[in-house]
Amino acid sequence: MDKQRLAALAALTLLPLAVACGSEDAGSDSVGAGASASVTGAYWAVDEVTVDGKKSAAPSHAYLRVADGGEVKGNLGCNNFGAEAAFADSHVTFDRMQATEMACEGVPANFEQTLARTLSDGDLTTEAEGDKLILTTADGDRVALTKQEAAPLYGTKWTVTSPDTGGKAHLTFDKKAGQVSGSLGCNKVRATATVSDGRITLGTASTTRMMCDTSLMNTEKSLLGLFDGTVKYQLDHRNLTLTSENGEHVNAAAAE
Repeated sequence: MDKQRLAALAALTLLPLAVACGSEDAGSDSVGAGASASVTGAYWAVDEVTVDGKKSAAPSHAYLRVADGGEVKGNLGCNNFGAEAAFADSHVTFDRMQATEMACEGVPANFEQTLARTLSDGDLTTEAEGDKLILTTADGDRVALTKQEAAPLYGTKWTVTSPDTGGKAHLTFDKKAGQVSGSLGCNKVRATATVSDGRITLGTASTTRMMCDTSLMNTEKSLLGLFDGTVKYQLDHRNLTLTSENGEHVNAAAAE
């Protein structure tokens, strides 16, 4: 594996992480049904990564999901990644991994590199029991994950992941009240919210008047651009994307 390319995660907009080279057994398509059935179709939140006996707790946004066709989508804690999964017996290999480049507060870059390196370390043994999944490398390093159910739009605390507010911005939609409320990162916010046909019509934002540091206030200004208009929304399991009329995107993840 090319560790230097992994270390360059903070330098490139789209980074090829690795191309895992599985064994001949891993290339077989006659014995992969067991592992595939236990892993695919679920949203797996990353709990922790253990490398050389040292455990590292995962940021709350780290996850992976494998579609039935083998397409992998996930998040390393800050950066999104994609890959292709190949199954054989009780093993899985993640090939052609790529990740975006963002610097998020509170997410150590070395954790993302460790998780990416472990996931792309050739054949991984899969051990699934109930809602728990353990992926283990040939050297004994492990990624522990927990299956999570999809989050509904209403009633979920959606923590904004981009633009970055260090996890301080969040929104919750109340169907009965027809409102959205939460925080823009510094100030509290509330507005009417009408959901219909993949769109949310947001009323004028009512906010508190606190002052915070300049970068946070600039981010608040960006988030305020969602209000007093209609935004498109896309709900993907435990991830929410809001797209304003001028094409600006706000991404959020369901809080634990």
